[in-house]
Amino acid sequence: MSDNQPSPSSPKHIAELIEMIKESADKLASDKTSRGDLKIISRTLRELRYAFKVFSPYRRSRKVTVFGSARTTADQPAYRQALEFGRAMVEHGWFVVTGGASGIMEAGHVGAGREHSMGLNILLPFEQSTNPIIAGDRKLVYMKYFFTRKLMFVKESDAFCLMPGGFGTLDEGLEVLTLLQTGKHDMMPVVLLDEPGGGYWTALQDFFQRQLLDRGMINEEDLSLYRLTDRVDEAVEEILGFYRVYQSMRYVRHNLVFRLQRTLGEELLAEINDRFHDILLAGQFTLGGPLPEEREESEVAALPRLIFQFNRRDYGRLRQLIDFINQKQRGHSTFSLAGDE
Repeated sequence: MSDNQPSPSSPKHIAELIEMIKESADKLASDKTSRGDLKIISRTLRELRYAFKVFSPYRRSRKVTVFGSARTTADQPAYRQALEFGRAMVEHGWFVVTGGASGIMEAGHVGAGREHSMGLNILLPFEQSTNPIIAGDRKLVYMKYFFTRKLMFVKESDAFCLMPGGFGTLDEGLEVLTLLQTGKHDMMPVVLLDEPGGGYWTALQDFFQRQLLDRGMINEEDLSLYRLTDRVDEAVEEILGFYRVYQSMRYVRHNLVFRLQRTLGEELLAEINDRFHDILLAGQFTLGGPLPEEREESEVAALPRLIFQFNRRDYGRLRQLIDFINQKQRGHSTFSLAGDE
């Protein structure tokens, strides 16, 4: 982007995007789109517009989404676990997002409290009534479609905590892992949090190992895309630790840019080049400041950068790079990684 070009967030570019939406809407008439298809498009656009409006004031606040069963009762260990997790994340300044219903979703909001709770409720004929913590709150959105709801969960969250749940929980969790594994979403922490001593997630981990990894359907490094634990303190540390040094990422032309909370030393940079050269398309890892294309992002303008040409394939290794940077900067002298020599 040259100095005389407007930024992507300029009024000119925004007007161009709105005009493109209008043009697409006009073409629906010439395409003779059916009434049923038009209803889907109309409802989708309205749902997303309103959801964006609700979440917009909280874009700079860290948010963790909690998934889990609506059928979990308050006397079950998993409910207490979700409550304690929500309370702990709020103590660190985070918001807790859930589906806004009962069970695990309610527990996460009970722990977080109304002020730090946000909800994306799905309209269903059964078991999806709004929990009393978020009911009537301005930070609650009702949605008709699962796909728009899942889009909002992924778009607006900085971390995910999955508790035991049914088909919906597995659907949401596996979609997140798919997006991370394929590079369709920026890297973020995913925690599978079980009740104390529980075997829900270890059973899934065993399935991943025996049916996916052993059959060559995933790579060993893909198992680094999530963490499994039955302890709330470990789940919280996993999420907070992910952002200890790493802050965010962005592709700029052929480069992937890591924004960092603090700069890396030359010795650590050399170690990164040695350990992670396999994920480079060309060149080396280098340190620098904001690239010209990042100039509209004033909130990260002062942060140092790690810049490299990522092969856009080995996302499990990319997650391992983030973990390596965070742990090295914390003072750990050793760190074992799958794929290292």
